[in-house]
Amino acid sequence: MSIMDLRGLNPAPVTVFTPDEEVDHATNADLARWLVSVDGVKSMVILGHAGEGTYLTSEEKLALIRTYVEAVGDQVPIIAGITGEGTKVAALEAKRAKEAGAIGALVYPNHGWLRFGFQKGAPQERYRAIYEESGLQCILFQYPDVTKATYDLETQLEIAAQPGVVATKNGVRNMKRWYTEIPVLREEQPDLQILSCHDEWLLPTMFDVDGLLVGYGGLTPEPLVELIKAGKAHDYDAAKAIHDRLLPVTKAVYHRGSHMEGTVALKHGLVALGKLKDTTVRPPLLPLPAGAETEIREALEQADLISSGSPSEEVAAE
Repeated sequence: MSIMDLRGLNPAPVTVFTPDEEVDHATNADLARWLVSVDGVKSMVILGHAGEGTYLTSEEKLALIRTYVEAVGDQVPIIAGITGEGTKVAALEAKRAKEAGAIGALVYPNHGWLRFGFQKGAPQERYRAIYEESGLQCILFQYPDVTKATYDLETQLEIAAQPGVVATKNGVRNMKRWYTEIPVLREEQPDLQILSCHDEWLLPTMFDVDGLLVGYGGLTPEPLVELIKAGKAHDYDAAKAIHDRLLPVTKAVYHRGSHMEGTVALKHGLVALGKLKDTTVRPPLLPLPAGAETEIREALEQADLISSGSPSEEVAAE
């Protein structure tokens, strides 16, 4: 098995819908082609939180995987979020994703664990079943410390040692745990690729990782590629300068009432960049309050990602 190389930027793009909430395959393909054109992008991770993956039907998920595979060819692997509740359900979901062309699986915890916690050994079994059923290369997803679906270090190490597990997406959002657990993962599983997903506070994690797996990468790929390079070079001044440049965007997109609002905000940003025509989302996501569009556009202007007052390219061309 040729292991996916995720040592760089791995965007988790939004899913684009038409105004009547149907999947817009043509625009999703355009978004995929734009992102894959950025040097330093290593994969596309779809059907996760930023991509509203749990709001799509099974048929829509498979169709979107096929759209991405067709759009990017063999340039980068397509990684599918696997979110099914039961282990058997998740394994079958992964098998179908593989048949549609996915190479990797971002394995979400059983979401019942968010409230009630997990039985010892159950997460390991989930990864084993998904890999054996599908053959997809698996990414260990470490949930925030505030949830009961976050994995203790022993569980992480046991999952990381299993066949088919090639990376971890760490979003623990507890720096005490980060500084304690990441070095142990590095030492005991040196081939495990460590990816940060701390969209709203990337700087503290940039110096310990191989790459990023973030929804943010679907909006500002070029600066984040440079941020990864600075982190790997242990160049704090360069990393801090990129962080500061992006901070208005970070605040406008991720420092909101709910982290879920980030998906809607990302779509506003992509409209401002001329990549999308509208910000349609599916419930339970809701539109952002009045003024958010202007706030996000002005943040992109402050970060020099668009020119002040200029219309988006696609919209202006119509």
